[in-house]
Amino acid sequence: MARVKWWRSPRWAAVGRAAFLAFLVWTAYQNGTATAGTRFGVPVLVAAAVCAVVLAVPRWRLSVAPVVVTVATAWWGWVVDPFLAVVLFDLAVARRTRTALVCAALALAGNLLGVQAGSIWTDRRWAATLTALLFGLVVGLWQGNRRRLLRTLADQVDHLRVEARLREDAARAAERSRIAAEMHDVLAHRLSLIALHTGVLATRSPDLPPRVAERLALLRSTSVEALSDLREVLGALRGPASEDGPDPLEPALKDVRDLVDQARAAGQDVTLTVDGDPSQAPTTHRLAAYRIVREGLTNARKHADGGRVAVRVGYRPPATLVEVTNDTGFPGPGASTGSGYGLVGLRERVTALGGHLDAGPAGAGAWRLVARLPHPTSSDRNGKRP
Repeated sequence: MARVKWWRSPRWAAVGRAAFLAFLVWTAYQNGTATAGTRFGVPVLVAAAVCAVVLAVPRWRLSVAPVVVTVATAWWGWVVDPFLAVVLFDLAVARRTRTALVCAALALAGNLLGVQAGSIWTDRRWAATLTALLFGLVVGLWQGNRRRLLRTLADQVDHLRVEARLREDAARAAERSRIAAEMHDVLAHRLSLIALHTGVLATRSPDLPPRVAERLALLRSTSVEALSDLREVLGALRGPASEDGPDPLEPALKDVRDLVDQARAAGQDVTLTVDGDPSQAPTTHRLAAYRIVREGLTNARKHADGGRVAVRVGYRPPATLVEVTNDTGFPGPGASTGSGYGLVGLRERVTALGGHLDAGPAGAGAWRLVARLPHPTSSDRNGKRP
C-alpha cells in the first residue's frame, strides 16, 4: 500500500481543522465586538468556542454539532454563520444533504423571527450568509463524492491485484500439472521398456543361474508396480481439454524442428539454429525447450505478425540454451485474446529446473525470449546437493 504523505495524514488533518476553527472563533469575536462593543463580544466568544469544540470532536460532528451550531446561528446570526457552513460541509460529505438543508432552513428562520444584534436579514447580510452556506454545501458534496470515488478505485485496484495473483498462481499450478503429465508419458514409456525386457529375459530363466533369475523376476515385478503407481498418481492429471482451454498435449518428446516446420507452413518467417544433439540434454530440458519455442512462436504470430523470427537451441553441456527473437511486425488476429500468463507458466517450469528465463525488448521494436537450463551434475543425479 502506498505511503500517505505527512500533510494528508489524519493527525495533520485534525491539526488543520482545529487551527481553522480557532481562526473562526477569533473572527467571530472580532465581528461581535465591532458590532456592539465588548459587552456583545464576550458572549459571542463563548458561543463560538462551544461551536468550535463540538465541531472538533469527530464523533459529535454529525450528531451534536448540527444542533448546537444551528441554535447558535439562529441566535447570533451572521457572526457565527461560518460554523454553520462547516456543519453543512460535514453533513454533505456524509451524504446527509437533507439534514444539512433542514439545519440551514431552521437557522435562517430562527434568526428571522428573533431580534438580535447579529441579524442576517439587515444590511443585506443575507447574501453573504447564503453564499457561505451554499459554498460549504457544494464543497462538501464534491469532497464526499471524491472520497467515495477514491475509495472505490482503491478497492478495485486491490481486487485486480488479488485477481492477478490468483491468475498467476493458477498458471503456475497448470504448468506444474502439465510437467507432471509429460513426465508420466516419458517415465511410463521407459518403465514399460524395463518391464518388457526383464520379462523377455525371465522367459529364459532355465538357462540362467537361480540368483539371476530371481533378481530378474524381482526387477520385473518392481517395474510393473512402479508403472502402476505412477499411473495412479499422475495419470489423473491429464484431463480432457475444455472448449476454451489449450490443445491436448503433443507427444512428449516432439522435436523443435517439427514445431518450426509447422510455423513455416503457417506462413511465419522462421530461422532455426540447433547446436548439439537433443540426446545430450535431459528429457525435462527437451520438453522445456519445446514449450519455450512454442510460446515464442505463438507470441510472435500474435503481436508481430509478418516479422522475422530467429530460434536458437543449444543442447550441449553444461546447459541447454533456448532463444527466440522476433523483429517488429503487425498485431495478428489473436493479439487481443489469450490469458497473458503463458510466460508465468514458462518461468515456473524453468525455475523448477534450476534455470533462468528472461523476456523483454531487444531494441528497434524486437522482442527476445531466452532461457538457460543448467544440466544436472553427477551429484544431482545421485540425489545430493553440491
